[in-house]
Amino acid sequence: MEVKSRHHLRSDGIDDIVDALSAGLGVDPDGDTYELVELTDTEFDLVLVDGEPLVLYVDDEPFLTVRGANEFPPQRGVVTVDAGAISFVSDGADVMRPGITEADPDIEAGDLVAIAEETHGKVLAIGRALVAGSEMVGDSGKVVESIHHVGDELYEFSV
Repeated sequence: MEVKSRHHLRSDGIDDIVDALSAGLGVDPDGDTYELVELTDTEFDLVLVDGEPLVLYVDDEPFLTVRGANEFPPQRGVVTVDAGAISFVSDGADVMRPGITEADPDIEAGDLVAIAEETHGKVLAIGRALVAGSEMVGDSGKVVESIHHVGDELYEFSV
């Protein structure tokens, strides 16, 4: 990943991020500095909050990175997976119904979601819901497309 550009966000840009994360996830990523990092070889842009890559833009929508979701645990928009799904999700696999133990019922198809493991609540990945949260628990089928996961280039990004 190469940095195309990097600049501090203005207060209105910061407000947009904070408002979106508060409304969608119930979190407030409180920070003193917010820098937008545009990357050349990925579809994402990152926002460094106090120097840490805690927010990413997916299709112009701000959302927490895996690091960000573990630093500021989401209260909404969470899909919880069982122990058997951890290794697959951590390797970037899409999430299948049999691995899900719980999903926020307010999730709608197309929403960005945080994928957490059930024992400690640690977020393993960020994905896009393919079905509503109320339809995620079940016997078969892919229900969340993985976008970013523990150990990928975005997770390992440092400045």
